[in-house]
Amino acid sequence: MIHPTAIVDPGAELDSGVEIGPYVIIGKKVFIGSGTVVGPHAVIDPYTTVGPNCRIFQFASVGAAPQSLKFGGEESWVKIGQGTVIREFVTVNRGTGPGGGVTEVGEECFIMAYVHIAHDCKVGRKVVMANNATLAGHITVGDYATVGGLSAVHQFVRIGDYAFIGGKSAVVKDVPPYLIAAGDRAILHGLNSVGLKRHGMSPEVLSALKKTYRIVFRIGITLNEAIERVNAEVEQLPEIVNFIHFLKTSERGITR
Repeated sequence: MIHPTAIVDPGAELDSGVEIGPYVIIGKKVFIGSGTVVGPHAVIDPYTTVGPNCRIFQFASVGAAPQSLKFGGEESWVKIGQGTVIREFVTVNRGTGPGGGVTEVGEECFIMAYVHIAHDCKVGRKVVMANNATLAGHITVGDYATVGGLSAVHQFVRIGDYAFIGGKSAVVKDVPPYLIAAGDRAILHGLNSVGLKRHGMSPEVLSALKKTYRIVFRIGITLNEAIERVNAEVEQLPEIVNFIHFLKTSERGITR
């Protein structure tokens, strides 16, 4: 179903059941999965893949060239996972060659109005980004994370799985998984207990994460000493292993 006022390049591929609204522009080498709905005046630029059953609201811009001085016009992509909702005036930019060439938004994400996702970002599955949240380039956001409204995240920062970024935050260092960070500049505010319970985390996992958080951030020892203590004193559940691996692999430094 393509509205007669829409412009769809002959080089685009639309699966069955796709709905294209009035005044939409779809570029070449755009691939849209079945059941996806694209609202009025949205623009989907070349080199974009949109999975099935997505909803792209009016005036969104998906796949535009990156806002990067290193971009030289090379082929690069945006990939949107199935079931993701992209609300009004969202902008998702293509990747760059130096950054790997792909900007990805995972499955079943909820991207609210005026969000900006810059080049070479990797957004996990079931991520929620509230209104006016902004990701600079090369950012990684883990699965089930939440980024509050009016937040800004510095380039190359990583946000871990199930992390919660409070509204109006400026995040300049990595935020470990399962934690809350907020403020300008963002600092940690403990475990994301409410979010973890909503996602079905067991009391055993919550207890282990609380103990790990205390050891790493509350007793005043170095990060290496804290990691050694966690390995010795806390049961190595998958969530604890994920937490420690995140700390060990940080390049920008950890939000404290």
